[in-house]
Amino acid sequence: MRRLISEPIKHSDPFRFERLVPSASWIVRAWQATNEEILAAGGVDALVFLRIVVFSIRVFIIAAMICVFLLLPVNYYGQEMQHKQIHSESLEVFTIGNVKEGSKWFWTHCLALYVISCSACVLLHFEYKNITKMRLAHITGSPVNPSHFTVLVRSIPCSQNHSYSKSVEDFFSTYYPASYVSHQMVYRAGRVDKLMKDAEKMYRMLKTIESTTKKSYMPCCLCGKSTHSFEALNNDAESVEIKTSSDELQPSQREKERPAAFVFFRTRYAAIVAAQVLQSSNPMLWVTQLAPEPNDVYWSNLSIPYKQVWLRKIATLLGAFVFMFVFLAPVTFVQGLTQLDQLRQ
Repeated sequence: MRRLISEPIKHSDPFRFERLVPSASWIVRAWQATNEEILAAGGVDALVFLRIVVFSIRVFIIAAMICVFLLLPVNYYGQEMQHKQIHSESLEVFTIGNVKEGSKWFWTHCLALYVISCSACVLLHFEYKNITKMRLAHITGSPVNPSHFTVLVRSIPCSQNHSYSKSVEDFFSTYYPASYVSHQMVYRAGRVDKLMKDAEKMYRMLKTIESTTKKSYMPCCLCGKSTHSFEALNNDAESVEIKTSSDELQPSQREKERPAAFVFFRTRYAAIVAAQVLQSSNPMLWVTQLAPEPNDVYWSNLSIPYKQVWLRKIATLLGAFVFMFVFLAPVTFVQGLTQLDQLRQ
Protein backbone atom coordinates (compact mmCIF):
# COMPACT_ATOMS: atom_id res chain seq x y z
CA MET A 1 0.00 0.00 0.00
CA ARG A 2 2.81 2.39 0.86
CA ARG A 3 4.45 1.63 -2.48
CA LEU A 4 1.29 2.40 -4.45
CA ILE A 5 0.93 5.72 -2.67
CA SER A 6 4.55 6.72 -3.18
CA GLU A 7 4.66 5.99 -6.94
CA PRO A 8 2.52 8.95 -8.10
CA ILE A 9 4.53 11.29 -5.90
CA LYS A 10 7.73 9.94 -7.39
CA HIS A 11 6.57 10.51 -10.96
CA SER A 12 5.27 14.00 -10.21
CA ASP A 13 8.56 15.16 -8.69
CA PRO A 14 10.39 17.30 -11.30
CA PHE A 15 13.77 16.76 -9.58
CA ARG A 16 13.73 13.00 -9.41
CA PHE A 17 16.88 11.09 -10.28
CA GLU A 18 15.57 9.71 -13.59
CA ARG A 19 15.07 13.21 -14.98
CA LEU A 20 18.57 14.37 -14.02
CA VAL A 21 20.32 11.48 -15.79
CA PRO A 22 21.14 12.33 -19.46
CA SER A 23 19.01 10.25 -21.79
CA ALA A 24 17.98 10.24 -25.44
CA SER A 25 14.55 8.77 -24.77
CA TRP A 26 12.93 12.17 -25.34
CA ILE A 27 13.93 11.96 -29.02
CA VAL A 28 11.94 8.75 -29.43
CA ARG A 29 8.91 10.21 -27.66
CA ALA A 30 9.12 13.39 -29.73
CA TRP A 31 9.35 11.37 -32.94
CA GLN A 32 6.35 9.24 -31.97
CA ALA A 33 4.14 12.25 -31.20
CA THR A 34 1.21 12.59 -33.59
CA ASN A 35 0.05 15.76 -35.29
CA GLU A 36 -3.07 15.85 -33.12
CA GLU A 37 -0.99 15.79 -29.93
CA ILE A 38 1.32 18.56 -31.16
CA LEU A 39 -1.68 20.62 -32.30
CA ALA A 40 -3.36 20.28 -28.92
CA ALA A 41 -0.17 21.13 -27.01
CA GLY A 42 1.37 23.94 -29.09
CA GLY A 43 -1.14 25.06 -31.69
CA VAL A 44 -0.99 25.36 -35.47
CA ASP A 45 2.18 27.47 -35.59
CA ALA A 46 4.16 24.93 -33.57
CA LEU A 47 2.94 22.09 -35.77
CA VAL A 48 3.82 23.96 -38.98
CA PHE A 49 7.29 24.73 -37.61
CA LEU A 50 7.89 21.07 -36.81
CA ARG A 51 6.64 20.06 -40.25
CA ILE A 52 9.18 22.46 -41.78
CA VAL A 53 11.91 20.85 -39.67
CA VAL A 54 10.82 17.38 -40.82
CA PHE A 55 10.77 18.58 -44.44
CA SER A 56 14.32 19.92 -44.08
CA ILE A 57 15.51 16.63 -42.58
CA ARG A 58 14.02 14.67 -45.48
CA VAL A 59 15.67 16.90 -48.07
CA PHE A 60 18.98 16.65 -46.21
CA ILE A 61 18.76 12.84 -46.11
CA ILE A 62 18.16 12.66 -49.87
CA ALA A 63 21.01 15.08 -50.58
CA ALA A 64 23.36 13.23 -48.21
CA MET A 65 22.65 9.84 -49.81
CA ILE A 66 23.23 11.19 -53.33
CA CYS A 67 26.42 12.98 -52.34
CA VAL A 68 27.88 10.05 -50.39
CA PHE A 69 27.09 7.26 -52.85
CA LEU A 70 27.38 9.17 -56.14
CA LEU A 71 29.41 12.37 -55.94
CA LEU A 72 32.10 11.42 -53.43
CA PRO A 73 33.36 8.40 -55.45
CA VAL A 74 33.38 10.51 -58.62
CA ASN A 75 35.36 13.27 -56.92
CA TYR A 76 37.70 10.85 -55.17
CA TYR A 77 38.65 9.01 -58.36
CA GLY A 78 38.43 12.06 -60.60
CA GLN A 79 42.14 12.06 -61.38
CA GLU A 80 44.73 9.36 -61.82
CA MET A 81 46.76 9.58 -58.66
CA GLN A 82 48.04 7.39 -55.90
CA HIS A 83 45.62 7.64 -53.01
CA LYS A 84 46.57 7.38 -49.39
CA GLN A 85 44.40 6.14 -46.60
CA ILE A 86 41.10 7.97 -46.44
CA HIS A 87 41.65 9.47 -43.00
CA SER A 88 44.95 11.02 -44.15
CA GLU A 89 43.63 12.49 -47.40
CA SER A 90 43.08 16.23 -47.77
CA LEU A 91 39.61 17.64 -48.18
CA GLU A 92 40.34 18.80 -51.73
CA VAL A 93 40.32 15.17 -52.88
CA PHE A 94 36.59 14.91 -52.06
CA THR A 95 35.58 18.11 -53.87
CA ILE A 96 34.69 18.80 -57.48
CA GLY A 97 38.09 20.41 -57.92
CA ASN A 98 39.67 16.94 -57.97
CA VAL A 99 37.76 15.98 -61.13
CA LYS A 100 39.84 16.15 -64.27
CA GLU A 101 39.12 19.14 -66.48
CA GLY A 102 36.90 18.23 -69.44
CA SER A 103 35.82 14.94 -67.87
CA LYS A 104 32.41 13.51 -68.69
CA TRP A 105 31.84 12.77 -65.00
CA PHE A 106 30.77 16.38 -64.51
CA TRP A 107 27.33 15.30 -65.68
CA THR A 108 26.91 13.41 -62.42
CA HIS A 109 26.98 16.70 -60.53
CA CYS A 110 24.30 18.18 -62.80
CA LEU A 111 22.21 15.03 -62.41
CA ALA A 112 22.57 15.20 -58.63
CA LEU A 113 21.41 18.83 -58.59
CA TYR A 114 18.35 17.99 -60.68
CA VAL A 115 17.45 15.01 -58.49
CA ILE A 116 17.80 16.99 -55.26
CA SER A 117 15.82 19.95 -56.66
CA CYS A 118 12.99 17.76 -57.99
CA SER A 119 12.83 15.82 -54.72
CA ALA A 120 12.63 19.05 -52.73
CA CYS A 121 9.83 20.38 -54.98
CA VAL A 122 7.82 17.15 -54.67
CA LEU A 123 8.22 17.03 -50.89
CA LEU A 124 7.36 20.72 -50.63
CA HIS A 125 4.19 20.18 -52.67
CA PHE A 126 2.94 17.41 -50.39
CA GLU A 127 3.90 19.31 -47.23
CA TYR A 128 2.13 22.45 -48.44
CA LYS A 129 -0.95 20.41 -49.34
CA ASN A 130 -1.07 18.75 -45.92
CA ILE A 131 -0.49 22.02 -44.06
CA THR A 132 -3.23 23.73 -46.08
CA LYS A 133 -5.75 21.00 -45.23
CA MET A 134 -4.72 21.08 -41.59
CA ARG A 135 -5.04 24.86 -41.40
CA LEU A 136 -8.47 24.85 -43.05
CA ALA A 137 -9.64 22.16 -40.64
CA HIS A 138 -8.34 24.19 -37.71
CA ILE A 139 -10.06 27.38 -38.91
CA THR A 140 -13.40 25.70 -39.52
CA GLY A 141 -13.25 23.86 -36.21
CA SER A 142 -12.08 26.78 -34.08
CA PRO A 143 -14.62 29.00 -32.26
CA VAL A 144 -15.80 32.15 -33.98
CA ASN A 145 -13.49 35.10 -33.44
CA PRO A 146 -14.49 38.68 -34.32
CA SER A 147 -11.05 39.28 -35.84
CA HIS A 148 -11.87 36.74 -38.57
CA PHE A 149 -14.58 39.08 -39.87
CA THR A 150 -12.59 42.31 -39.47
CA VAL A 151 -10.22 44.09 -41.85
CA LEU A 152 -7.80 46.83 -40.88
CA VAL A 153 -7.83 49.70 -43.39
CA ARG A 154 -4.99 52.23 -43.40
CA SER A 155 -4.00 55.24 -45.49
CA ILE A 156 -7.57 56.42 -45.99
CA PRO A 157 -7.53 59.40 -48.41
CA CYS A 158 -8.41 62.76 -46.93
CA SER A 159 -11.43 64.68 -48.22
CA GLN A 160 -12.36 68.28 -47.51
CA ASN A 161 -16.08 67.60 -47.86
CA HIS A 162 -16.32 64.39 -45.83
CA SER A 163 -14.74 62.97 -42.73
CA TYR A 164 -12.71 59.78 -42.69
CA SER A 165 -15.69 57.89 -41.30
CA LYS A 166 -17.95 59.03 -44.11
CA SER A 167 -15.31 58.14 -46.72
CA VAL A 168 -14.97 54.62 -45.32
CA GLU A 169 -18.72 54.13 -45.25
CA ASP A 170 -19.19 55.35 -48.82
CA PHE A 171 -16.26 53.32 -50.17
CA PHE A 172 -17.20 49.94 -48.70
CA SER A 173 -20.92 50.47 -49.22
CA THR A 174 -20.20 50.99 -52.91
CA TYR A 175 -17.76 48.14 -53.54
CA TYR A 176 -18.96 45.63 -50.91
CA PRO A 177 -22.69 46.33 -50.56
CA ALA A 178 -23.72 42.76 -49.72
CA SER A 179 -21.04 41.96 -47.14
CA TYR A 180 -20.20 45.29 -45.50
CA VAL A 181 -21.68 45.68 -42.00
CA SER A 182 -20.09 48.64 -40.24
CA HIS A 183 -16.77 50.16 -39.27
CA GLN A 184 -14.94 51.65 -36.31
CA MET A 185 -12.59 54.58 -36.76
CA VAL A 186 -9.28 54.95 -34.95
CA TYR A 187 -9.13 58.17 -32.93
CA ARG A 188 -6.22 60.17 -31.63
CA ALA A 189 -6.19 59.90 -27.86
CA GLY A 190 -2.69 60.42 -26.54
CA ARG A 191 -1.60 61.26 -23.02
CA VAL A 192 -0.97 64.90 -23.87
CA ASP A 193 -4.49 65.27 -25.26
CA LYS A 194 -5.94 63.65 -22.18
CA LEU A 195 -3.98 65.95 -19.85
CA MET A 196 -5.01 69.02 -21.83
CA LYS A 197 -8.64 67.92 -21.78
CA ASP A 198 -8.56 67.34 -18.02
CA ALA A 199 -6.85 70.69 -17.41
CA GLU A 200 -9.40 72.55 -19.53
CA LYS A 201 -12.27 70.79 -17.81
CA MET A 202 -10.90 71.64 -14.37
CA TYR A 203 -10.38 75.28 -15.39
CA ARG A 204 -13.96 75.61 -16.58
CA MET A 205 -15.28 73.98 -13.42
CA LEU A 206 -13.29 76.34 -11.18
CA LYS A 207 -14.35 79.33 -13.23
CA THR A 208 -18.01 78.33 -12.92
CA ILE A 209 -17.69 77.80 -9.17
CA GLU A 210 -16.00 81.18 -8.76
CA SER A 211 -18.77 82.97 -10.62
CA THR A 212 -21.47 81.31 -8.51
CA THR A 213 -19.74 81.82 -5.17
CA LYS A 214 -21.64 83.98 -2.70
CA LYS A 215 -19.96 85.83 0.11
CA SER A 216 -21.49 85.30 3.55
CA TYR A 217 -20.26 86.71 6.79
CA MET A 218 -19.91 84.61 9.90
CA PRO A 219 -19.67 85.98 13.43
CA CYS A 220 -16.36 85.85 15.15
CA CYS A 221 -16.09 83.22 17.84
CA LEU A 222 -14.40 85.56 20.34
CA CYS A 223 -16.33 88.80 20.19
CA GLY A 224 -19.54 87.71 18.56
CA LYS A 225 -19.48 90.55 16.05
CA SER A 226 -19.65 90.15 12.34
CA THR A 227 -16.37 90.31 10.55
CA HIS A 228 -15.02 89.88 7.07
CA SER A 229 -12.31 87.47 8.19
CA PHE A 230 -14.20 84.36 7.10
CA GLU A 231 -15.85 83.75 3.76
CA ALA A 232 -18.12 80.75 3.36
CA LEU A 233 -18.62 79.04 0.03
CA ASN A 234 -22.06 77.93 -0.89
CA ASN A 235 -21.93 74.13 -1.01
CA ASP A 236 -25.31 73.76 -2.56
CA ALA A 237 -24.89 71.29 -5.40
CA GLU A 238 -27.60 72.89 -7.45
CA SER A 239 -25.79 76.21 -7.50
CA VAL A 240 -22.78 74.70 -9.27
CA GLU A 241 -23.75 74.15 -12.88
CA ILE A 242 -21.26 73.27 -15.55
CA LYS A 243 -22.50 75.01 -18.61
CA THR A 244 -19.97 73.50 -20.94
CA SER A 245 -20.82 70.36 -22.79
CA SER A 246 -18.51 67.50 -23.67
CA ASP A 247 -18.24 68.76 -27.21
CA GLU A 248 -16.75 72.01 -25.99
CA LEU A 249 -14.25 70.24 -23.78
CA GLN A 250 -13.03 67.89 -26.45
CA PRO A 251 -12.04 68.53 -30.05
CA SER A 252 -14.54 67.51 -32.66
CA GLN A 253 -14.75 63.93 -33.76
CA ARG A 254 -13.55 64.86 -37.21
CA GLU A 255 -10.35 66.39 -35.85
CA LYS A 256 -9.68 63.34 -33.71
CA GLU A 257 -10.13 60.81 -36.52
CA ARG A 258 -7.05 59.12 -37.91
CA PRO A 259 -6.71 57.63 -41.44
CA ALA A 260 -7.25 54.09 -40.14
CA ALA A 261 -10.34 52.04 -39.39
CA PHE A 262 -11.59 48.55 -38.59
CA VAL A 263 -14.18 47.37 -41.13
CA PHE A 264 -16.55 44.53 -40.25
CA PHE A 265 -17.98 42.05 -42.78
CA ARG A 266 -20.69 39.42 -42.67
CA THR A 267 -18.54 36.43 -43.69
CA ARG A 268 -14.93 35.35 -43.41
CA TYR A 269 -14.68 34.99 -47.16
CA ALA A 270 -15.64 38.62 -47.71
CA ALA A 271 -13.10 39.77 -45.12
CA ILE A 272 -10.32 37.70 -46.71
CA VAL A 273 -11.17 39.00 -50.19
CA ALA A 274 -11.19 42.60 -48.98
CA ALA A 275 -7.86 42.07 -47.23
CA GLN A 276 -6.14 40.53 -50.26
CA VAL A 277 -7.54 42.63 -53.11
CA LEU A 278 -5.85 45.87 -54.17
CA GLN A 279 -8.46 48.52 -53.41
CA SER A 280 -7.02 51.39 -55.44
CA SER A 281 -4.75 52.04 -58.40
CA ASN A 282 -2.46 53.80 -55.95
CA PRO A 283 -0.97 51.06 -53.74
CA MET A 284 -0.36 53.58 -50.95
CA LEU A 285 -4.11 54.31 -50.54
CA TRP A 286 -6.79 52.09 -49.01
CA VAL A 287 -4.27 49.56 -47.74
CA THR A 288 -6.12 46.57 -46.26
CA GLN A 289 -5.03 43.62 -44.18
CA LEU A 290 -6.66 41.15 -41.82
CA ALA A 291 -7.15 42.66 -38.40
CA PRO A 292 -4.89 41.31 -35.64
CA GLU A 293 -6.11 39.94 -32.36
CA PRO A 294 -7.38 42.60 -29.93
CA ASN A 295 -4.54 41.84 -27.51
CA ASP A 296 -1.95 42.23 -30.29
CA VAL A 297 -3.01 45.73 -31.37
CA TYR A 298 -0.58 48.53 -30.50
CA TRP A 299 -2.97 51.44 -30.77
CA SER A 300 -0.41 54.22 -30.90
CA ASN A 301 1.08 52.75 -34.10
CA LEU A 302 -2.26 52.95 -35.88
CA SER A 303 -2.13 56.74 -35.69
CA ILE A 304 1.12 56.81 -37.69
CA PRO A 305 0.55 57.64 -41.39
CA TYR A 306 1.14 54.70 -43.68
CA LYS A 307 3.71 56.57 -45.77
CA GLN A 308 5.64 57.36 -42.64
CA VAL A 309 5.67 53.65 -41.78
CA TRP A 310 7.42 52.91 -45.08
CA LEU A 311 9.89 55.73 -44.47
CA ARG A 312 10.68 54.28 -41.06
CA LYS A 313 11.25 50.83 -42.56
CA ILE A 314 13.61 52.25 -45.19
CA ALA A 315 15.43 54.30 -42.54
CA THR A 316 15.81 51.20 -40.36
CA LEU A 317 17.19 49.21 -43.29
CA LEU A 318 19.66 51.95 -44.21
CA GLY A 319 20.70 52.27 -40.58
CA ALA A 320 21.38 48.53 -40.43
CA PHE A 321 23.55 48.71 -43.57
CA VAL A 322 25.46 51.73 -42.25
CA PHE A 323 26.04 50.03 -38.90
CA MET A 324 27.24 46.88 -40.67
CA PHE A 325 29.80 48.73 -42.80
CA VAL A 326 30.94 50.92 -39.90
CA PHE A 327 31.44 47.80 -37.80
CA LEU A 328 33.15 45.96 -40.67
CA ALA A 329 35.99 48.49 -41.05
CA PRO A 330 37.49 48.20 -37.52
CA VAL A 331 37.02 44.42 -37.50
CA THR A 332 38.94 44.11 -40.78
CA PHE A 333 41.67 46.39 -39.44
CA VAL A 334 42.06 44.37 -36.24
CA GLN A 335 42.18 41.09 -38.16
CA GLY A 336 44.88 42.57 -40.39
CA LEU A 337 46.95 43.41 -37.33
CA THR A 338 46.69 39.83 -36.06
CA GLN A 339 48.03 38.55 -39.39
CA LEU A 340 50.71 41.22 -39.80
CA ASP A 341 53.52 38.67 -40.00
CA GLN A 342 51.86 36.86 -42.90
CA LEU A 343 51.26 40.15 -44.71
CA ARG A 344 54.95 41.02 -44.44
CA GLN A 345 55.93 37.72 -46.00
